[in-house]
Amino acid sequence: MTNQHDQKELPEKTCTIERLITMPDDIKKVIEGNKTATRRNGRYADIGEEFVLDGKNFVVNNVYSQALGELTDEHAKHEGFETVDEYKESILSYHPGMPWLPHMRVWVHEFSPVNE
Repeated sequence: MTNQHDQKELPEKTCTIERLITMPDDIKKVIEGNKTATRRNGRYADIGEEFVLDGKNFVVNNVYSQALGELTDEHAKHEGFETVDEYKESILSYHPGMPWLPHMRVWVHEFSPVNE
């Protein structure tokens, strides 16, 4: 089950929002609207916090913890992939030697474009 948190219950951030999305392929997916969430091993943003990619503003709408084993193909689509297997293959290619452990928890950051 996904553990969604109220903002005041979230632990301190472990990194800055500028490091949330850094891979060129991921940036392209976000700009094109094909990626609306990213998972990290730490918490990089607060709900309501904004970031800029290629001159476009985005806002973080939700942040919560999730186990890798809870991922569905729908979650993978929000990451810019068709299936969990595609997402898993991509993540493991970025982190050689990293095991994919279903009980391992990650931080989900959901975002959308800022309408200006």
